[in-house]
Amino acid sequence: MKIDQKSISRKEYITVEFLYNNIKDKFKLKLYSNKSGFDKKIHDQNLYRPGLALAGFVDLFTYSRVQVFGNTEMRYLDQLTDEEKQKTLERLFNFNIPCIILTDNNKPFPLLIDLSNKYRIPLFTSEFATTKLIYLVGDFLDDQFAPKISIHGSFVDVYGVGMLFVGKSGIGKSEVALDLIERGHRLVADDIIILTKKGEGILIGSGTNLVKHFMEIRGLGLIDVEKTFGIRAIRYQKRLEVIVELEVWDDKAEYTRTGLDGNNVSISDVEIPYIKLPILPGKNITVISEVISLNYLLKHYGYDAANHFQQRLNKRLMGNNTDNIRGVDYFEHDFE
Repeated sequence: MKIDQKSISRKEYITVEFLYNNIKDKFKLKLYSNKSGFDKKIHDQNLYRPGLALAGFVDLFTYSRVQVFGNTEMRYLDQLTDEEKQKTLERLFNFNIPCIILTDNNKPFPLLIDLSNKYRIPLFTSEFATTKLIYLVGDFLDDQFAPKISIHGSFVDVYGVGMLFVGKSGIGKSEVALDLIERGHRLVADDIIILTKKGEGILIGSGTNLVKHFMEIRGLGLIDVEKTFGIRAIRYQKRLEVIVELEVWDDKAEYTRTGLDGNNVSISDVEIPYIKLPILPGKNITVISEVISLNYLLKHYGYDAANHFQQRLNKRLMGNNTDNIRGVDYFEHDFE
């Protein structure tokens, strides 16, 4: 099975100004230099601690990354004379560094601020510990540079499972999503779903800034799910865990009867469980979707109903025992 997906152009860079405006409140960044270097570009999602570069070894200095000065770097600079400090920092600042972040509430000394302004290298401080700040800022940068694709469908959180409904236009994806919302589940996005690859095996889905939690219901028009059903009915992002393709029943098509042969579909090189669900009059797709979610959770916790039934069947066949085919032993009255 191939899902129609469209790649979104990856960001080649972000500016220091964009970084600062988006993380200053979350990670408690304070600007100590002027803003002359805010137009500098960041091309790498990784951060760098320039310990060896400060000591004079710059052959492998990854200067294009955001530089992090922790306690080690600041203690090293503190034990230098003023002349040695200036020589060390100017050797470093001659590279095109995008910006510097001091961690652990370290305060910059006047020379560091002056040289930052001179070489147009924005200088920030944060009260966060070095390891925590590297993790948080690195995660933010990873989001900015991560591969993204768009898929047409409806994305709903069903019992904590991210379920994406796909299918031909007009098949009823939004109506199924709306019915699930009415039953207490949560809409992530409808129509255009943006999937961002996190790490090697995780896809996070969200909506677009324009559409957000609006839905188009044919014959009715646009509705605002948040305003109609309340804040409990939405969430802004969710991991994609199951794809359900809705299609009109085809007598010639083959549909799984046992579920022993699980199917997957590849999205951005991530394998996602895939279920093809035929639609017939009177078939309750909403309830089936809830069961798909619950069955996924059972598998996640180690129980596969299809495999369990197959084991029982094999055991019965090997025993060749047909003495009692009822589900219960003898009972006199209809008592449990």
